[in-house]
Amino acid sequence: MALAPTDYHGALHYEEKLWGEIKKSYTNFADGDVIFAKVTPCFENGKAAIVRDMPAGIGAGSSEFYVLRPASKEISSSLLFAIIKTQSFMQQGAENMTGAVGLRRVPRAFVEAFPLALPPFAEQKVIADKLDILLAQVENTKARLERIPQILKLFRQSVLAGAVSGRLTEEWRRTHSPTENSDQLLSRWEKTRYEMFDEAQGKLLQSRKIKKIRKFKAPSKPDIDTAPPPDTPDSWTLVSVSQFAECLDHMRIPVKKDDRATAKGLYPYFGANGEVDKVDDYIFDGDFVLVTEDETFYGREKPIAYRYSGKCWVNNHAHILKAPTKSANDYLCYSLMHYNVIPWLSGTTGRAKLTQAALNSLPMGLPPENELNEIVRRVDQLFARANRIEQQVNNALARVNNLTQSILAKAFRGELTEQWRKDNPELISGENSAEALLERIQAERAAQKPAARRKKIRNTEQAEK
Repeated sequence: MALAPTDYHGALHYEEKLWGEIKKSYTNFADGDVIFAKVTPCFENGKAAIVRDMPAGIGAGSSEFYVLRPASKEISSSLLFAIIKTQSFMQQGAENMTGAVGLRRVPRAFVEAFPLALPPFAEQKVIADKLDILLAQVENTKARLERIPQILKLFRQSVLAGAVSGRLTEEWRRTHSPTENSDQLLSRWEKTRYEMFDEAQGKLLQSRKIKKIRKFKAPSKPDIDTAPPPDTPDSWTLVSVSQFAECLDHMRIPVKKDDRATAKGLYPYFGANGEVDKVDDYIFDGDFVLVTEDETFYGREKPIAYRYSGKCWVNNHAHILKAPTKSANDYLCYSLMHYNVIPWLSGTTGRAKLTQAALNSLPMGLPPENELNEIVRRVDQLFARANRIEQQVNNALARVNNLTQSILAKAFRGELTEQWRKDNPELISGENSAEALLERIQAERAAQKPAARRKKIRNTEQAEK
């Protein structure tokens, strides 16, 4: 056993463990014990607690956590708990983990050998009391900050709901008249799409890439039978997705995983859950809205629709839509991000899909173009504000997490109790010193070992009889 002074007065650096045996298998624990997870990722997440107020005074748990029991009544459980929450213990514990990837554990030998700073008993209580107050304040602050992202999520969803229902621009409509109504806008868009299709087919025929012109497929009407259509202002037109935007699914081509593995990765490769890989070529170049096709991705945190502009490749697990303008694409994406498509899914549960036909028939509201542009502007502005708040919250959380470690570091450098030691020299000297405490602990442990050995001998003798 090696002893050496720490960097603050009145404490000893104790290289021998200050707790009794670490229990194996299904373990018993009692009031005052410190328990913490030893398996990844729970260990890295700091899953630990001091056992308090057990109904029968004792309890039991699995082998996936360690139970630390102070080796003496003069060792504070709060002190042990604080030590295992320090960055040095957490970091070194993670570095010493053993086992297979995904199921790594902190070795018992590392825990038992971890060096501790042992303050005098009276100072331990002062440290624990100060830590209880300071860390509780930090945890309360952290808890409040961690609630904000959920509030922002609800805020964004509320903004989108207001946008696609017309509530977001309700006041705006009273003072702004449309340059053309929504029916006129729809007719203009459909005429432009037909003309562009006809022109493209003519070029393909002229270049002999096709033998005859393909017939233009008229957009689907909005499906109002599968589920009730959305409520929209009277000045809006109820349209289908295919009336609003062109579906380019016929151009999608999947790329095998092995082929993607050897790619340099020049362009994004999109699938149901967003960008899933990189490839060396592209099949789309423009401004698009992509929509998740597979049911298994619905209900996740990520919206089912997302935006992309530029060169890309899209596989057959995402629908790809292209509206006439960038603002129209933005509005389309906002309309579909949290669209309840469940009634339109087809196939067996767990493997159901939003087919191209179902997507094309989804009903949505089409406002006049100047209102559509105003909706996009307002949503962008509100989302940007929410993003700034979220970034500020993340920065604050990082500072709070650092503050916890800073407080623990100050505690074990003696900085939290510096004035207390000056005011109470008699409580850290003589019989109250860390040296005297260590001698008592060693004496207690020495007295316990022969008793344990005699008990083991008696049990062996009885078993032999």
